[in-house]
Amino acid sequence: MVRSSGGSGSTVTTAGYEARVARLREQLAAMPEGAPVRLAKRTSNLFRPRSDTSSGLDVSGFTHVLSVDPVARTADVEGMVTYEQLVDATLPHGLMPLVVPQLKTITLGGAVTGLGIESSSFRNGMPHESVLEMDLLTGDGEIVLVRPDNEHRDLFFGFPNSYGTLGYALRLRIELEPVRPYVRLEHVRYTDPARYFAALERACREREADFVDGTIFGKDELYLTLATFTGEAPGTSDYTWLDIYYKSIRERTVDHLPVRDYLWRWDTDWFWCSRALGAQNRLVRLLAGPKLLRSDVYWKVVSFERRHGLLSRFERALGKPERESVVQDIEVPVDRAAEFLGFFHREIPISPVWVCPLRQRDADRTWPLYELDPNTLYVNFGFWATVPLEPGEPDGTHNRLIERTVTELGGRKSLYSESFYDEDTFWRLYNGKAYHALKERYDPARRLLDLYDKCVRAR
Repeated sequence: MVRSSGGSGSTVTTAGYEARVARLREQLAAMPEGAPVRLAKRTSNLFRPRSDTSSGLDVSGFTHVLSVDPVARTADVEGMVTYEQLVDATLPHGLMPLVVPQLKTITLGGAVTGLGIESSSFRNGMPHESVLEMDLLTGDGEIVLVRPDNEHRDLFFGFPNSYGTLGYALRLRIELEPVRPYVRLEHVRYTDPARYFAALERACREREADFVDGTIFGKDELYLTLATFTGEAPGTSDYTWLDIYYKSIRERTVDHLPVRDYLWRWDTDWFWCSRALGAQNRLVRLLAGPKLLRSDVYWKVVSFERRHGLLSRFERALGKPERESVVQDIEVPVDRAAEFLGFFHREIPISPVWVCPLRQRDADRTWPLYELDPNTLYVNFGFWATVPLEPGEPDGTHNRLIERTVTELGGRKSLYSESFYDEDTFWRLYNGKAYHALKERYDPARRLLDLYDKCVRAR
């Protein structure tokens, strides 16, 4: 069976995909009536506790790039395809997804239902904004084609930020954009936050580069990175093994990378989080080799520690204070960014901090579960570490303070990590009215988890 991929003259054989869908339907039919529907997943890029997912629907086969249409600049992709697979399929055609999240093993379906961001987000928004259509498995067991212009349009727009509680993406058709072979990076240092964010806003407004992000090492050490496609490079750096990308920001004013290495510049060291695992020791890097210097390998180490708590027990034995995990991505309007940074430096002892500008791509669209002002440039702050708790401070103290401050500044917080909102506040911030209307239509038996239960109660 053949389905047109939407381009001029390009088709894709979908027999394999349809066979996988048929097997999934058989699994659903075999489940007891009313049994909860969950995916059996071995890995995750979530930084919050998860319910046991060792049993559930097996979607491990949905890992195929079904087609890349270089004329229409689209790709048909199954939901469990990682961005590493997707990029490797599109770059030979001189194309890339409009937004490529920072870690190689993030899946396309995960980025669309759970949001994503990167240095092209000031012009392309988030990954869900380049989706043209999706096949979704809903809570009531139906597989529906959702588009922005069909009878399931409400689910199309409500799917982002639903984290699999309204359904799972089995296939997505997305837009692509052209690339050039290399990316030229310029790292510009600022010492004043107000001037820094003014320069960031200007760079986005004037389109001074193809990619814009930043790294903040301290109150007076802020770097704005302006990256631009180029057809030639005088030489290229390599941050896939012995050298470390984030350290180069302080050492180089201008740098060049092949486009693939630019897209994955953060993955080798999980931004800078590999230092906590000893992976920035040069001897360790030499022995490990590039194949082990990857975010998915670090995830396995962290998962082992979560299960066994060896390091935390060792630190308690040494009399060290309890520590709170503060792993968050938040967005605030650019005119409040310096204010947020001032608060952060006063209250949260974490460095470095990643900065990434974001603007909704199409001002005429509304994504109800994560509404942003389409006329506003936002600044994403990413910070990922642990901080010491003072005697008597409960776990969650710093995270709750961040949540309150972000709300006061008119911002939003991603739900991929732990959240501490009370239920009324959560539904006010994440549009409970729209969510519950979709839940009633597509999961009336509540076979999928509720968004609050999943993201806050961690059920």
